[in-house]
Amino acid sequence: MIETIYIARHGFRSNWVDPNWSVGSPTGLPRDYPLAAYGETQAQELAAYFQALPVSNRPTAIFSSPYYRCIQTALPTALALNLPIYTEHGIAEWYSPVVPGTGLHPRPKIASELKAYFTEIDPSWSSVWYPSRKGEDVDQVHARVNGFLELFVPEVERRFSDKHKCILLFSHAATIIALCRGLLAQPDLPLRVGCCSISVFTRKPGAVGIVGAWEPKLLANGDHLKDGASRDWGFEDIHTSNGKVINHVGIPGTEHLADDTCGPQIQRSSL
Repeated sequence: MIETIYIARHGFRSNWVDPNWSVGSPTGLPRDYPLAAYGETQAQELAAYFQALPVSNRPTAIFSSPYYRCIQTALPTALALNLPIYTEHGIAEWYSPVVPGTGLHPRPKIASELKAYFTEIDPSWSSVWYPSRKGEDVDQVHARVNGFLELFVPEVERRFSDKHKCILLFSHAATIIALCRGLLAQPDLPLRVGCCSISVFTRKPGAVGIVGAWEPKLLANGDHLKDGASRDWGFEDIHTSNGKVINHVGIPGTEHLADDTCGPQIQRSSL
């Protein structure tokens, strides 16, 4: 049974150093920014944190958003702990709803294709949830994450025969805030998440279900980083109009594509 969940945000992005950054992602996917050199340093500091933990407290399974910057952040920890990286679309980036008629948001490659960029990826894990390429409002990203958690934790326990007691997730600020709120069943929890910050949750003894079944040990903590957790973000930073998230344009050329894969990819067992 999973007893501890670690959650880390990706490191500092290349386009934050240079707003006109236009080199392009190694994957060719729009908005799939790699880390800046500073972000790579943060990822190394994150790996040092996990390597310094007592062996019994170290994560034994790593799950990452399929975006390049998250896998790149996970890589030093995976190498330090000699673990593979499983990619999971359920903890991918949050995009607000697309402007009607402008297409869809990007979707990263599947694990077997991403392995061409990171040999440490183990494609045997198949994602339990896919976000809609049409985007999500704030309520929808929270609903996505709660639904994901209820499927994901039991599925990890089932697929790995309760092998893993401590797992580590690499994700993005908005998704991490939703994850923290879901694990605590505190939908209005005020939280800002910086780059390579760490949140830690332990399972309540005798707890039933997943949402609300955890206790916080750390929330978006950056004490392990030389310069602290930089570039923090919270939902209060989003642009809204009349109480709604302002829509973003989709990717040109996707106007006629169907959002064919989204939502849960496995059945809820007894929920």
